[in-house]
Amino acid sequence: MTTCRAVSLRAIQRIARQSLSLRPKQMGTRQYCVYIMTNRTNTVLYTGVTNNLKRRVYEHKQKLVEGFTKRYNVVRLVYYEVFSDWMSAIRREKQIKAGSRRNKEELMNSMNSD
Repeated sequence: MTTCRAVSLRAIQRIARQSLSLRPKQMGTRQYCVYIMTNRTNTVLYTGVTNNLKRRVYEHKQKLVEGFTKRYNVVRLVYYEVFSDWMSAIRREKQIKAGSRRNKEELMNSMNSD
């Protein structure tokens, strides 16, 4: 099994600030994130999509969302990608979900390499 480090809240906040500065100053402009989270022992992987990564990670960590992530204690963000349109984000989420665990681990390791 591959070990991976969680993406820190500080890193999420930095990315959020950077993406805000890159966004056009238009009303209705959003960013969408595809993300992978795991449990403390890296035995479970969850892939999702959101328009607010910081809020969504908080919801998972606080177990505010019923279902898979609450049941399997999914609390560590280990990978994310940012998109400017929701269709691309959903397409990528489906692509990641359809991939093997090994492919997901390679993605996680690419973000969490030393």
